[in-house]
Amino acid sequence: MSAAIGYSRYVAIGDSQTEGLWDGDDDIGLRGFADRLAAMLDALYPGLQYANLAIRGKLVADVLREQVPRALALRPDLVTVCAGMNDVIQPGRSFDRALSDLESVYSALAASGATVVTTTFPNVAQFLPLGRIVSPRLTRINKAITAAADRNGFRLVDLYSAPSMRDVDTWAIDRVHASTKGHILFAAAAAEALGLPHSNHGWAENPNPMRPSFTTGAYGHLRWTQDSFFPWIWRRMRGLSSADGRTPKRPQLEPLTSGILEL
Repeated sequence: MSAAIGYSRYVAIGDSQTEGLWDGDDDIGLRGFADRLAAMLDALYPGLQYANLAIRGKLVADVLREQVPRALALRPDLVTVCAGMNDVIQPGRSFDRALSDLESVYSALAASGATVVTTTFPNVAQFLPLGRIVSPRLTRINKAITAAADRNGFRLVDLYSAPSMRDVDTWAIDRVHASTKGHILFAAAAAEALGLPHSNHGWAENPNPMRPSFTTGAYGHLRWTQDSFFPWIWRRMRGLSSADGRTPKRPQLEPLTSGILEL
């Protein structure tokens, strides 16, 4: 479907990035790139129906089993899918299965006839103290995503190669999730991938890069270890996930005025 025709039924699936973690909070509500993209679409094509099935902490297998059938049942004409980073950082030997599940996700979405937007993952090794450990997996999943997008005719957002993704200001303190600025950039990137009017490649530029100083970088690593890594390890040791007990924030297609925060 071309952007000139427009979109009327948009469903977002995935994990915390699509749920909107770090763009708002659980008290005031989360926005995120998908909400922001929906607002752009509704401004261009009034009357958009929008659902967001993403839940933080979900693995690709969860997205395949829980979200894809629900998404397809809503008969979307546009789907965004961002899933796999939790599998990249998950210890163990299940990564090959995750890549196979991701292919199943893409095959199901391709068969639906909807326009699909997907994305490569940025280089987490640039900021995270343990980032280099997961770099080989990151390379593998990005190759799989790029190949699937090419094979299925999906619209691809390449976050890995974008200079703006190397700006520390694009990321929240945990250096894995986008900041509000990052979510704004992601939405602009998806708009470009869809060829929306007035979209451009400016989101990928980084004219004034912000790099952490040694002191700031060391403090950031300490905060990441205390606030993100240790809690994550503690949950995994107890067999828990940040997804436990959570439900999608927009489980049904609704007009954008239903529950969307002011952007």
